[in-house]
Amino acid sequence: TPYTIKEKNMVEDHELEVTDGYCDYTTKEIIIAAIGERPGSVGDLNDYKRKVIRHELVHAFLFESGLGSESWGHNEEIVDWIAYQFPKMNEVFEELGAI
Repeated sequence: TPYTIKEKNMVEDHELEVTDGYCDYTTKEIIIAAIGERPGSVGDLNDYKRKVIRHELVHAFLFESGLGSESWGHNEEIVDWIAYQFPKMNEVFEELGAI
């Protein structure tokens, strides 16, 4: 299922006051915060933005697999694990010709 990724600021989308991104499976959109340098922000904003997008894409895949509400699709711990581990897993899969 195609999803659209949109970058918005807190004025455009008040949901971003409490999160850096979210997946709206009803509109097939992933919304990420337009994160800029500010006191206390991470050093590599581009890397962080990619992690947020990956995290929200995992939510989208889980929702599209029927694992949405009241299931894995809302479990932030497993979504984070998949999002953080996927680049390493992908590298090993490609290295071993398993893709």
